[in-house]
Amino acid sequence: MNSRKSVVANLIIKAIRWYQRAISANRPACCRYYPTCSRYAIEAISRYGAFKGGILAALRLLRCRPWTSCSIDDVPRKYSIFYRCAWSKAH
Repeated sequence: MNSRKSVVANLIIKAIRWYQRAISANRPACCRYYPTCSRYAIEAISRYGAFKGGILAALRLLRCRPWTSCSIDDVPRKYSIFYRCAWSKAH
C-alpha cells in the first residue's frame, strides 16, 4: 500500500474503532457473523486498502440481516467480491 492509501485506510480504521468504543459497546450484540462486521471491516481495509477493503466491508454489511443464519465469515485470503457466491466456488 502506498502512503496515500494507508493514510485513508488508517482514518477509516480509526473511525470504525471509535464506533466500536462509543456506540457498539453500549448496544447489545446483534451481528450475525463472526468476526463482527466492524472487526471484519478493519481486517479487510488493513489487508486490501481503503477502496477494496471498503467494498468487502460494504458487501458484508449487506449480508448481515436479521433473517440470515449465524456463521463464520472471514475476510477472503485472495481479493474477490464473488468469494461468497456458490457459482464462483464451482468454477
